[in-house]
Amino acid sequence: MAAHTQFYSHILAIEKLESEGIHMSSMVPNDKNSKKPRTDSFGDLMKTMNEFFHEKPIKGFLQSIDDFFKSPFPPGANFHVDTIETGNEYIISAELPGIKREQIQLNISGNYLTISVENREIETAEDENNQIYRRKYLQQKSSRTISLPHTINEKNVKASYRDGLLKVRIPQEKGKMIEIEE
Repeated sequence: MAAHTQFYSHILAIEKLESEGIHMSSMVPNDKNSKKPRTDSFGDLMKTMNEFFHEKPIKGFLQSIDDFFKSPFPPGANFHVDTIETGNEYIISAELPGIKREQIQLNISGNYLTISVENREIETAEDENNQIYRRKYLQQKSSRTISLPHTINEKNVKASYRDGLLKVRIPQEKGKMIEIEE
C-alpha cells in the first residue's frame, strides 16, 4: 500500500472515531503532571495533513511516485536470456515479446555478444477539434551482453527471430592441437 494511501486510511479511521464521540488525547504523551493541552488538536493537524496530500501538485506528485513503484522499469527493460552449450555450438535465446525485428541489434566484439533492443514511441492526445494538447515521446533501450569462452567469428553466426523469441547460433571454435616435443 502506498505511504500516502495508508496515511489517508489512518486519517479516516481517526475522523470516524471522533465523529462517534471518541477523541484522541491532546495531552503530551508520558507527561502525567501536565494538565496543559497542546495549542492545536490532533484532529486539526490530521485534517490539515489530509488537505495537503490531496491538493495538486502534491497529489499528482505522490501518484507519480506510486506509478513508478508499481512498474519501476519499462516493459522489456530486462529480458530473459538463456545460453545452451551443445557439442558443437552455443545457442543463445532471448525472450522479446512484442518487439519487432527492426528494433533488435546484435553486436559482436571479441568473445562478447550484445543483444540490444530499442523502442521509440510517440503518444499524442487530441481534443474534439483535433488540436494536439499533449505529446509524449517514449524511448526505451535495453541490452544484455553474453560472454563466451572464445573469440566469436561473426561470419559463422546465425540469428533468427520468430514469435517473440530471438535465437542466435554460434559455432564452437575448435582450437588447434599442438604436439609437445621431447
